[in-house]
Amino acid sequence: MLPRLLLFLCLAQPAWATCPSWTAERASLEIGALQQQLQQWDNRYHRHGQSPVADELYDQSRQRLLSLQGCFPQIPRAAAQPLLSARGEIPHPIAHTGVEKLPDASAVQLWLKHRREVWVQPKVDGVAVTLIYRQGRLHQALSRGDGQLGHDWSQAAQRIAAIPKQLPQPLDLLLQGELYQRLEQHVQAHAGSRNARSRVAGWLARKQLAAADAAQIGLFVWDWPQGPATLEQRLEQLAALGFAEGREYSRAIAGFNQARQWREHWYRSPLPFASDGIILRQSRRPAAERWQAKAPHWIAAWKYPYAQALANVRRVDFRIGRTGRISPLLEIDPVPLDDRQIRRVSVGSLQRWQALDIVPGDQVAISLAGLTIPRLDQVVLRSQQRQTIQAPAQEDFHTLSCWQPTAGCESQFLARLTWLSGKQGLDLQNVGSRTWARLIETGRIKGLLDWLTLDRAELANIAGFGERSSARLLDSLQRARAQPFSRWLKSLGLPPSGSADLSGPWQELALRSSQDWQREAGVGAERAAQLQAFFRDPQVLALRASLNAAGIEGF
Repeated sequence: MLPRLLLFLCLAQPAWATCPSWTAERASLEIGALQQQLQQWDNRYHRHGQSPVADELYDQSRQRLLSLQGCFPQIPRAAAQPLLSARGEIPHPIAHTGVEKLPDASAVQLWLKHRREVWVQPKVDGVAVTLIYRQGRLHQALSRGDGQLGHDWSQAAQRIAAIPKQLPQPLDLLLQGELYQRLEQHVQAHAGSRNARSRVAGWLARKQLAAADAAQIGLFVWDWPQGPATLEQRLEQLAALGFAEGREYSRAIAGFNQARQWREHWYRSPLPFASDGIILRQSRRPAAERWQAKAPHWIAAWKYPYAQALANVRRVDFRIGRTGRISPLLEIDPVPLDDRQIRRVSVGSLQRWQALDIVPGDQVAISLAGLTIPRLDQVVLRSQQRQTIQAPAQEDFHTLSCWQPTAGCESQFLARLTWLSGKQGLDLQNVGSRTWARLIETGRIKGLLDWLTLDRAELANIAGFGERSSARLLDSLQRARAQPFSRWLKSLGLPPSGSADLSGPWQELALRSSQDWQREAGVGAERAAQLQAFFRDPQVLALRASLNAAGIEGF
């Protein structure tokens, strides 16, 4: 509900956070760089309405700063002033309070334990505003600023239709609420916040608010500091004055289970605004004159699961696929996303890794693609100590490399075996990458077809292969012998061949020229050259000889 994280409580470190083994000199460099980056983000947001990173990444970066400062208390620290650049010139008649962010369900239960008359509302993701009415007419609108001093938004407020200019009664009153971007049937769980808060902040930061932008701004009044004693009374009277959304999206709750139900409901249901959690609010609170610009005891937030997580890169690995494609893989400190612990994320391509220049110690943003697959979104913070990482040379790996698990070829060789036993290959039941990795590790497989001669006695000496699992494995391997010739070809890694007739035998296909292959439907010049090279490669010819000796039809 508020423009930025307003109070950063030094809570227990999250489960994924550990103290790095840095020297004092490096700790000072890293902490200083993080403080400087946060200050730059604050300035751009509060002065220009720009958000270079998502709000949840900003929040996590703030939490990381607190964590590092706790790890290295000997490093001098500057006082956290995230709202310093937001400070305006006009005093708020009533201070804007902050809000305590409860880290998990246990903290929510503890907060609710001794409280009564608690209500729950969506935590609307917009920018906070104070509205002041005199004799029923809109007199002034102020930005939240630092909670004590705000900027005058009165001119912009006059252009926002969602803000009533004249109340039905000639009242003097002060309201606090949220200006948000109107969204159609917005489901937070699927769409995220879509930078809605930053967009509104950007509109209001301009010298003049455009009519088209003003039309997209809605208002959610979440407090009437000097209003009636109970929240229910305040909501009813606000609705009568033309501020109905608070009543529509506020619910009295009897305990934790209802709080959790409403959190889940609003997270997965269509709403007219983005929201990043729920607000728990006691019905009764102290007199407004006692409010301060810090988190009070009567309000707390329980945020939704992160759509993006800030992750520390521990190491960079390189996986080489069956065709020689090099895929950088980041090993990260475990981070939670949608109730899962994410430990690895692919960069995608070697070229992307080189462009992003990711090394251990960098902080990256990850999310879930399709709600299941970890995805690298961006580099958020760079380590001040840059390691030199030697990536595999792309020219050393291609469709005809690594037919044995020699040094540097382990990854591609394992990928070849996994392809061979997969559904696109021989479709071997009970045989996957873990089985192959174990057989390679114990020296039972040193070539792509060594498994053809495996027997029960050899498996009996390998830990993890009991009598039943050995019998299943040998049965699958034995049944592979009956697979058709065309399937064997594909399992060996035959390049894509369009609709070509692959019924064999080997000698016939091996005699085809590049021009012969190009006469087949779906085979162009490049594919034809690859197919011809496949049938002439010495390693492939050696495999063909092994299959011939094993009596596999077609070879």
